[in-house]
Amino acid sequence: MPAFLHRLGRLAFRRRRRMLALWLALVAAAVVCMTAFGGTGKLDNTFSIPGSESQRALDRMKNDFPTFSGTSAQIVFTATDGQKVTDPADSARIRDALGAAASAPQVAKVVSPFDAHTISADGTTAVAQVRYEVPQSALEPNALDALKSAVSGANQQGMRVDVGGSAFGNAPSESHRSDIIGVGVALVILTLTFGSLLTAGIPVVTALFGVATAIFGALSLTGTVSISSTAQSLALMIGLAVGIDYALFIVSRHRFHLAHGMEPEESAALAVGTAGSAVVFAGLTVVIAMTGLTVVGIPYLTAMGLAAAGAVLIAVLVATTLLPAILGFAGTRLTPGPGSRAMRREQAVGGAGEDAVGATGDSLASATGENVLSGTGDNVAGGTGESVASRTGESVAGGTGEHVASRTGEHVAGAGANAAERWFRLVTRRPLLTLVAVVASLGALAWPAHDMRLALPDNGTAPTSSSQRIAFDRVGEKLGPGFNGPLLVLADTSHSSDPTTAAQRVAATIGALPDVATVGKPVANPATHTALIQVIPDSAPSDPATKTLVNSIRDDRAAILRDTGATVQVTGSTAVSVDVAAKLNSALIPFAAVVIGLSLLLLLLVFRSLVVPLKAAAGFLLSIAATLGAVVGVFQLGHLGSLIGVDTTGPVSSFLPIILLAVLFGLAMDYEVFLVSRMRESYLHTGNPLGAVHSGARHSGRVVTAAALIMTSVFAAFLTSDSTMLKQIAFALAAGVLLDAFVIRMTFVPAVLALTRHAAWWLPKWLERRLPDLDIEGARLGPAPAAPESVALTPSTAD
Repeated sequence: MPAFLHRLGRLAFRRRRRMLALWLALVAAAVVCMTAFGGTGKLDNTFSIPGSESQRALDRMKNDFPTFSGTSAQIVFTATDGQKVTDPADSARIRDALGAAASAPQVAKVVSPFDAHTISADGTTAVAQVRYEVPQSALEPNALDALKSAVSGANQQGMRVDVGGSAFGNAPSESHRSDIIGVGVALVILTLTFGSLLTAGIPVVTALFGVATAIFGALSLTGTVSISSTAQSLALMIGLAVGIDYALFIVSRHRFHLAHGMEPEESAALAVGTAGSAVVFAGLTVVIAMTGLTVVGIPYLTAMGLAAAGAVLIAVLVATTLLPAILGFAGTRLTPGPGSRAMRREQAVGGAGEDAVGATGDSLASATGENVLSGTGDNVAGGTGESVASRTGESVAGGTGEHVASRTGEHVAGAGANAAERWFRLVTRRPLLTLVAVVASLGALAWPAHDMRLALPDNGTAPTSSSQRIAFDRVGEKLGPGFNGPLLVLADTSHSSDPTTAAQRVAATIGALPDVATVGKPVANPATHTALIQVIPDSAPSDPATKTLVNSIRDDRAAILRDTGATVQVTGSTAVSVDVAAKLNSALIPFAAVVIGLSLLLLLLVFRSLVVPLKAAAGFLLSIAATLGAVVGVFQLGHLGSLIGVDTTGPVSSFLPIILLAVLFGLAMDYEVFLVSRMRESYLHTGNPLGAVHSGARHSGRVVTAAALIMTSVFAAFLTSDSTMLKQIAFALAAGVLLDAFVIRMTFVPAVLALTRHAAWWLPKWLERRLPDLDIEGARLGPAPAAPESVALTPSTAD
């Protein structure tokens, strides 16, 4: 792969005008297709599980009870100033408003609160129900606004009108502000990293090309494929984050080559061949993990996985084709200026910070293994006159293959180490203590996850100022929380001797169950011998007691069949939420096993080591657990939630754990590959395990830090979203990347490698012969540019 990418990078550099024209044409084609075939107006936010009990019942209701099969809205009338909704003037206004609502677009039926007896005990609140024959996703763009306008006439002095209900749930959220914030923060971090606005702008420009192609391409499919607004936003945030990060890795390698005198064309080709190989590998892990979400069997989740996978795949293509073309246009202008801080930094990475090794990479030692340092403590120094050994008089031995170092593992020229290397030296000085601290801190952060509750978001987590949230809270307060999520029980009485009596007995049986507030009168369809029964729970839709009630009704179906001859199915938005959560819970463990197994296999192939994959998997589990604990702490327990606009607590979105597993797995592999590949490269050249760890920090630490900060900032920018689900996903990904990059990859990983030393890079000979050599570091492409000065060590001749 490195050789192919090297040729591809050179071709793109030479044919840069054609490559740029090709990508401009792709973006234009995606825009045209979106305009012609799709668009944001056709986004589908419906939750469904084909084959589930709730979905089968909904499908049957489309024929038997069409006015109940679609979504519904609630109109909440609240009398103020000491009045009651039953007062003649107020009731007249309510009836007029309901008449206007019946003529609103797509409304199938309006149920008056006076007929349904949905009036609060104190007479101040009445709730009317508006039924549609289509799901929420099939409503016209202005249907709900038209409903609000139709009833606004009743919103006068002495009465307030709020419109809510399931029809308003999962509404698309605007994310353009998040895009701008994320790009702006990324540009600032890149400018600080490179010290050049031109260099910083290149990853942003290429990432925008990729995101535009991915998003417009996905929106062009909305006319034929169900794609949710959350899927669009997830693809946007992931595509933007990985697009910038992938370009950052390649540009930083290119700039390093330029700083050491390499020609721009060869530099770009070599950067794509080396760093680009890691980009391809890391990108494919994200694509595989996100595509794996399709096996769960939930269309909503499938669309999210495929949209995100497409965005990442396009980001990889942009990084390996368009990016070298842009580097061709930039030419030598990306070379750090002589004497600039950026040039000094690149020179330091390539020169003064290198391990003290000879030209062959062997440790400094005599052929006989004798000590280089005599008992007098003479210095073994290069041109700088720095002392090689510590005051303890440690010998520089050839037999062990260790570098010139003290017992602490300090390298020669350690004073020139950058911040990342200094941090690695600190955490590897006491590796066991570091591991204990990491595991203990992440374990404490993960603890709240043991009490995690999963459910689909409802209007109870909508913004407090929104109409649907006000209606939700009012209904729960005045009529009971169960009125916000009624259950629908579909009874098939075709095998009953008396269908009407059978339906009534079914309703009575359900009414006797715990947590049932009220059971409506069965609505029968004599033609199909079915009856529909509305059940109002005592508890809120997301309350665990409501889930228990759904399962209790289903568990009693055998007794109901025996007593009445009727079969029953439970459906409605609350039952759908229960089924989605159950489906995702059953898929979580197998999916996690596949993801972790995949990480072990891929890292085994890349690093040809047993310890590295096992360490990566353990770190991944720690970061996942800690992230879920943080999510529960903020969104379910309310800790520090006000800082990110969380004004009410509630369950965690059912989709979040499995999405987090897929996304964080791929992103964690990014940092693992970019950081550890430089360590392995150094170890293969020097044979010094501790020096290799420090070398990896010196070469990749700053770039990985910048990449993690960029990705965290992009995800965190989406915390401004009004969508609770998107806000939870954004927080989880931002916290997950932050924890995985800085606590796991930059702390846990070097500590494990320092503790295991040579064993970290060991692989049984029989297994090594059978594994393909992926050459992820691009060793076959030839050596990287030599540093201007190496740290040469010669025995002192002074006696």
